[in-house]
Amino acid sequence: MEKHSFELNYKSYGSEAELNEQDAELLSMAREVAKKAYAPYSGFSVGSAVLLANGQIVTGNNQENAAYPSGICAERVAMFYASSQFPGVKALKVAVTAFSNRVPVSAPVAPCGSCRQVLSEYEKLYGHDIELILQGDQGVIYVLDNVRTLLPMAFTSDDLG
Repeated sequence: MEKHSFELNYKSYGSEAELNEQDAELLSMAREVAKKAYAPYSGFSVGSAVLLANGQIVTGNNQENAAYPSGICAERVAMFYASSQFPGVKALKVAVTAFSNRVPVSAPVAPCGSCRQVLSEYEKLYGHDIELILQGDQGVIYVLDNVRTLLPMAFTSDDLG
């Protein structure tokens, strides 16, 4: 038997003031679109902003449904919209933020497993890392160089043969 491990590397910032202008703008846009989320069941509103290689910024927010599996996360809303409106254009960065009407969200919010898989698919499709900028409704911000950091053993088209 051999034992192996994965390492999680990320940068941590104390506030938006420490980010570069572009990253701060993306996070701000994610925060604004989170306010428009449809989250009547969980009370947990998530916003996402995607910076594309052509300079366009596409946003999305979570959309819940009484039939819970029918909802969709902010990251997938934004990525799917970006892909449908700007096919073939690489996603460079994705900012994600959230707030709750029930409890403070003081820790950075990471994409769920389904969103990690989708983001991983776009990294592979375009052969380009997607930087992640993650924050709760306040406080510390995490910046990760790529999606592989969060999904190191991703299922990809390579697995399909």
